[in-house]
Amino acid sequence: MPAGSKRSQSTTGKQTRPKLPPVDEKTRNLIVGLADGVVSAAAKRRDPHLDIPTRSLSNVRFNKAKRIIEMGSQKNCRQLFNLSQAKSYMQTLLVASGCKQLIEQQKTTSIRGLYYLLKHTIEGTREETFATQDECDPMIEDLEVTLESLREELHVYASNRGGMVGPIVLEDSGDEIDCARMGSGGYSIPSIVEADVIKFKKCDASFILHVEKDTVWRRFNEDKFWRKHGCLLTHGGGQPPRGVRRLLNRLHHELKLPVYCLLDNDPWGYYIYSVLKQGSMNLAYESKRMAIPEAKFLGLRSIDYERCNLSPSVQIALSDSDVKRAKQIAAYPWFVNKKGWQKEISQMLSNGFKLEVEALISKDISYVTETYAPERLADNDWLD
Repeated sequence: MPAGSKRSQSTTGKQTRPKLPPVDEKTRNLIVGLADGVVSAAAKRRDPHLDIPTRSLSNVRFNKAKRIIEMGSQKNCRQLFNLSQAKSYMQTLLVASGCKQLIEQQKTTSIRGLYYLLKHTIEGTREETFATQDECDPMIEDLEVTLESLREELHVYASNRGGMVGPIVLEDSGDEIDCARMGSGGYSIPSIVEADVIKFKKCDASFILHVEKDTVWRRFNEDKFWRKHGCLLTHGGGQPPRGVRRLLNRLHHELKLPVYCLLDNDPWGYYIYSVLKQGSMNLAYESKRMAIPEAKFLGLRSIDYERCNLSPSVQIALSDSDVKRAKQIAAYPWFVNKKGWQKEISQMLSNGFKLEVEALISKDISYVTETYAPERLADNDWLD
């Protein structure tokens, strides 16, 4: 018997489970409850099944009162004794079992790591639990929506992509981090940013400026924009990952910091803003913990080509897919009745070209940090 193993057992011989943080205890109980439902159905000689909320556009709606995208009530019944569903049923429970193991061991792993943790040949067959990771990923998402738990609460994380700098002191997994003293690279925003991992100790910022790309973020950081204007400066490496969106949501709601977005003047920039503001259709079930309905679009704007007297050389012609995407975004329920956004998108289509924030460099290397952003903020010149 390994040394110390006796100390982990009670006098009755049963192994005691270490006390978990409240959020982990809650998530673990949800997983156990899911399993208990399966056992109960089997004991009653009923077909064990799982009711999985439908993750499709048909089951997504815009809540005008809350100003966020929400998932509807439609569900799919996944049955063990249905030959077409048996494998996905098994895979869903296998993912649940793997996440329970991670929680109880107080460890985390990547999506890829979970795939390898659970991948094996089923005893007595030549069948693999998962042929590829593409089979595993949807099961993680199904488990999230079924338990109404973030992936990160299941102890599964995605790769870090995003950064922050500014006057805030954090506690990250017990380590104190001063984001005003992180150098040129800033603080790398992790995937798991829940309150039991990331705690806000002190913050002197008055707002958040979120920029689309690392290249623009570096210009703002190098010019110490955050220090001059008393703000937090963040980026998401393009489409912001879950960790960045969740952290922005927490900073906004817990510290009451306004969020301003400096994104490209193109359909992709508009979409990123839409996701930050209203939530995404793929993660509609978590909009309440990720979306920021009060976020403002600071720019780049379609009128900035003339307003900033930019050179024709910075124009990027709109493709057919750009035009199609722009019209789709204009028809979003949360944009369709907003005159400012309709005018913005119409102007871009009329221009026939799109602009990147970096186009402002053609004016001066620091034009965006010393003129553009400060003037827009001072004039409250943004789109909502």
